[in-house]
Amino acid sequence: MSDKVKGINTVCIHSGELHDLEYGGAVSPLYMATSYDYQVKSGDLYPRYFNTPNQQALCQKISDLEHCEASLIFGSGMAAITNALMAFLHSGDHIVVQTSIYGGTYHFLTELCAHYGISHDFVDGSDQKAFSDKIKTNTKVIYIESPSNPLLEVIDLNMISALAKSRDLVSIIDNTMASPVNQNPALFGVDVVVHSATKYMGGHSDILAGTISCSKAHRDRIFSSAKMFGANLSEYTIWLLERSIKTMGLRVACHNANAQFIAEWLEAHPSIAKVHYPGLKSHASHEIAKRQMKGFSGVISFELAAGLNAEQFLEALRVIKRSLSFAGVESTALLPAATSHSIVGEQARKTMGISDHLIRLSVGIEDVEDLIRDITQAINVIK
Repeated sequence: MSDKVKGINTVCIHSGELHDLEYGGAVSPLYMATSYDYQVKSGDLYPRYFNTPNQQALCQKISDLEHCEASLIFGSGMAAITNALMAFLHSGDHIVVQTSIYGGTYHFLTELCAHYGISHDFVDGSDQKAFSDKIKTNTKVIYIESPSNPLLEVIDLNMISALAKSRDLVSIIDNTMASPVNQNPALFGVDVVVHSATKYMGGHSDILAGTISCSKAHRDRIFSSAKMFGANLSEYTIWLLERSIKTMGLRVACHNANAQFIAEWLEAHPSIAKVHYPGLKSHASHEIAKRQMKGFSGVISFELAAGLNAEQFLEALRVIKRSLSFAGVESTALLPAATSHSIVGEQARKTMGISDHLIRLSVGIEDVEDLIRDITQAINVIK
């Protein structure tokens, strides 16, 4: 049976696993070596070349999950993003970027790329004409993030891939917020898919990693520079990540269900002014999300009603943790303006639509009734 017809949980568990031929262990063996015989048939195995046994096996799993030919694994999500971008951008090039993106990516594009003479334009992700109008003769890449962090903006992937192909550009998406369980951009024609594997792939707030999935040709181009940047992951963390991905399908299904329930509950609550979640009919891109997503993610962002203090609300939570990052099995909440997007500056946050009072809630896999009770008591405390 091909991977195309296997269920998501079967792929998460069995695709790309290494077999213990000596003892028949139920899990992949871990190869900790950093040095291998250079005369082995498989070629020169070296951790920085992304080709050690555990790396190759996990890359196959991730490729199957994203319906791509090849993948690479990096030491962090930002390592994956920057390696993907720098493989296709050179001094004098230009990139068109969705305005609403992760703060670290925004900072990289506005600060580091400038040192390399790479220019950029930010555009409204919901406007196809905005993307098209900003393309120049030296444009090489269109970069998007869908759903976006933290406003859950959803981009029409068919539109982006068609535009990129019509202008001979490379399309790159940060698919972290969706996970491969909820969305597979390659099936819509997007060229390169990146993830912070720290999030839903890892899922337990104890792994830092990033991934890139794409065609073999694009993978080779990324590899040619990535092997020099030295952003590979340790073998033990790779082994842990493979273990975590085995339960990703089950975890994400629970994240989705809990988040949908809470988003609908928040939208109806008199103490909540605004809720951003693509699973809601009120979301501006709900119909697009329905077409290209299998589930709507476990992340919600919202604002409290006027007069209620967001920082005090976070301090009053008892089950939901005040914590950076997202997508762990435990529910977490934060203020993006003070954390993930503090680096971009106040004016840029206003342009993105991120207020100082916006709360990002990463819904975990706890019993949803307990999460509702926690949010309710926190609201009552600050009224």
